[in-house]
Amino acid sequence: MVADLADRSFPCRRSPVMAAVVLASSLLAAGCAAPARPASPPQPATATATSEDPVEWLLSRMTLAEKVGQMTQPDLESIQPAEVTELHIGSVLSGGNSDPEAGNSMEAWTDMYDRYQRAALASRLGTPILYGVDAVHGHSNVVGAVVFPHNIGLGATRNPGLVRRIAEVTGKEMRATGVQWTFSPAVSVPRDERWGRTYEGFSEDPALVSELGAAAVLGYQRGDLGHPLAVLATAKHYLGDGGTVPGTSTFGDSRGLDQGDMRLSEDEMRRIHLHPYRAAVDAGVGSVMPSYSSWNGHKMSGDRYLLTSVLKGELGFEGFLISDYNAIQQLHHDFKTAIAKSVNAGMDMAMVPSAYRDYIRLLIELVEEGGVPMSRIDDAVRRILRVKDAMGLLDPDGSYLADRSLQASFGSPEHREVAREAVRQSLVLLKNERGTLPLARNARIHVAGVAADDIGIQSGGWTISWQGQPGDITTGGTTILEGIRAAAGTAGAVTYSEYWTDVRGADAIVVVIGEAPYAEGVGDRMDLSLDTGQVALVRRMADTGIPVVVVLISGRPLLIDDALELSDAFVAAWLPGTEGAGVADVLFGDHRPTGRLSFTWPRSMSQLPLNLGDDRYDPLFPFGYGLRY
Repeated sequence: MVADLADRSFPCRRSPVMAAVVLASSLLAAGCAAPARPASPPQPATATATSEDPVEWLLSRMTLAEKVGQMTQPDLESIQPAEVTELHIGSVLSGGNSDPEAGNSMEAWTDMYDRYQRAALASRLGTPILYGVDAVHGHSNVVGAVVFPHNIGLGATRNPGLVRRIAEVTGKEMRATGVQWTFSPAVSVPRDERWGRTYEGFSEDPALVSELGAAAVLGYQRGDLGHPLAVLATAKHYLGDGGTVPGTSTFGDSRGLDQGDMRLSEDEMRRIHLHPYRAAVDAGVGSVMPSYSSWNGHKMSGDRYLLTSVLKGELGFEGFLISDYNAIQQLHHDFKTAIAKSVNAGMDMAMVPSAYRDYIRLLIELVEEGGVPMSRIDDAVRRILRVKDAMGLLDPDGSYLADRSLQASFGSPEHREVAREAVRQSLVLLKNERGTLPLARNARIHVAGVAADDIGIQSGGWTISWQGQPGDITTGGTTILEGIRAAAGTAGAVTYSEYWTDVRGADAIVVVIGEAPYAEGVGDRMDLSLDTGQVALVRRMADTGIPVVVVLISGRPLLIDDALELSDAFVAAWLPGTEGAGVADVLFGDHRPTGRLSFTWPRSMSQLPLNLGDDRYDPLFPFGYGLRY
């Protein structure tokens, strides 16, 4: 656990001289393996009480440039392996659209990771990198990975054990490619469904977010960062990104909520938004990502009170802080001033995708000029190294390259079954009249709607690409239509059309409707009404007199009055991911619906924001609602 990082000790690392001798850029370019580490590294020249602590041993030998390198995280799209060696880089990330040049396969990711890790091992002190990705619902950047329901669906399960298991499977698939750091879980508390990141949150209820967020941390980190299958978790986005108000966005859409301002008193902020971070810290989370957003006009990335006094002091967080993508640049028009503000506030590592050389140069200048004290640099690097140490990355006889033996389970049926179970438990039955559900296996069923046979739509954003995309995203799994056909088997007849068609002879109709994929910024919507064309499709199907089941694919509660009234049964399926067969399992009654709303479902836009405990609480469906068969 991160709380125990300071107590861990290992033998001293190999000497800098040895590292310099065995590492040459020519060897790296030739793809040579990492240099062997000596069995008995020499002791530091000056023995101290901490001479067997690899963190202090390394820190005492680092130059300022090497320390700043550890505090720097460029994006794969911009940095080359040789620069990792040259600049002593501490971490590399792949942003939402940043894939290996060789392609997006498991093999390409693994080869890429090993190449960059070898480059880190080739630096003067041979300190391994942490490689970070947004594995927010599975290792979802990689083709063939299992993609789980987004957090809004997991919130409806109310099942921390399942959430922990999902995080464990995700970590194992990450480790199969070498990657060992996820920017997850989001422990935001979304309080306004117009926000495009609502689906990244488990619930509007801080207590439920705390319980499930802590479970995810324990799953990713396996309860002990030293576990060979552990990956470093990140609680994000600190603090209150789910509590911003419309009209304050810095994303480019003045109507939006993303990257906006949380206008709350400190008591309200603590009661609603701080609670899940306390739970994540107690669970041992190793990293925390401050938000782009602000609190009463003050940017989180430069707020010393919240980053240092509250998080590191009051909450006792002993891991390190990683900034969001280019977030430091938003603090001031002058980059150097922005860096000083953020680092002095307590930021430990900077996600500077392409501006990493400027960041390194300017931070060195700031230290040399006295603008950033050396004690703050040492504190940041010590925190980073403690996490690496806890993960075994400073162990002199450790293994830092990908464990390719794990690849046999990547995207496996066993992993997909965990995701399918998550889909089953996440579905919320909102309406069921005339005994429409469960469907009979010998029924003739017509399936309609563009979302019924589209694995990209049902997976949502942060899937293969940053914003996600409709269509075949080539990552395996089953669509909802495929699941229905498999469940019906040969006993029933299943037909399909995207739009209206003659449905005479059908015993039941399943219409799958919902939102197209989106992610942060782009997903902000000031009108949550259903697409009129999709409502018209439900209406035409209902006019036939045949029982109609509506399945809604969405990242948040939408305005569904017309479709709800026209349907005989209505199921909120959220963003179920790649295992659409889990939806069919519930529709046919193999598994009963057990999901309960983790968000209040509004009647109209005029009610928003609407949350449990509000004085005027008159929702379409209240928090916790969910029917059973």
